[in-house]
Amino acid sequence: MNKSSATGLQVWLLALLVPAVPALWSLQEKARAGGGRSMLQHLEVRPPRLMPRPPHVVFLIGEDEYQTAETLPKFAADELEPKGLRCVFVHADPKKPNEFPGIEKLREADLLVLSVRRRIPPDDQLAVIRHYLAAGKPLVGIRTASHAFALRDQPGGWPEFDRDVLGGDYQGHHGVGQESIITSVEARRDHPILTGVGREFRSKASLYKNRKLASTATPLLVGRLENHAGEPEFVAWTNRHQGGRIFYTSLGSVDDFAEPNFRRLLLNAIFWALDREIPAR
Repeated sequence: MNKSSATGLQVWLLALLVPAVPALWSLQEKARAGGGRSMLQHLEVRPPRLMPRPPHVVFLIGEDEYQTAETLPKFAADELEPKGLRCVFVHADPKKPNEFPGIEKLREADLLVLSVRRRIPPDDQLAVIRHYLAAGKPLVGIRTASHAFALRDQPGGWPEFDRDVLGGDYQGHHGVGQESIITSVEARRDHPILTGVGREFRSKASLYKNRKLASTATPLLVGRLENHAGEPEFVAWTNRHQGGRIFYTSLGSVDDFAEPNFRRLLLNAIFWALDREIPAR
């Protein structure tokens, strides 16, 4: 085999073995003047450019009052997936409402979005959630997440979840049918989660009673009944758990998902929890 054939074979083998590696061939005159040296000496090989893995968001859904099994997937399709987030949904079993088939997907998640109401998962499934949070991973909770894993007057579950993880103190709610006026906490107007959120908007959902937050919590929104009766309630805040970013809002009804300010709030909260830049929208 002559030198020309050997060089051609070397080039062919390289193209076969590393087809994904970009290459620039030097065809300068020095390649000819190299005393018969292989052109492979003048091959510049650059490592492939790897695309970053999209953030993996797992939605855990198990409640029958606010239709989040419908509103959250639609929100994700409209607002999150077009922005590069990978969204996976784990729903409670309709026949065994305390069980969440597929919850093991949470082990690979970058963010948990929680919409569960008064369910007590089996110990092994609850352990998956505990382990995820103990690792300092972030969580975004809406509406009934404050009482996700506790049943009234029954043992088991995780009744301290609201206090220990979310940093809240859910004490029921005001009457149904009363609109609330939601306002931002003026001292927190520069918080990234409030980017593009109006200073005041309305919610038709019953106002949750949350008047005492953990010392580690940062309030962002408060709500008052439309008739201004009673004290304001905390409606949205951030917290830290094992170093992980936590966001919770008591909003999240069907009507709230039709409110642009709520949608913006939730979008921002998800990107904030992931420690990503807030979308410009």
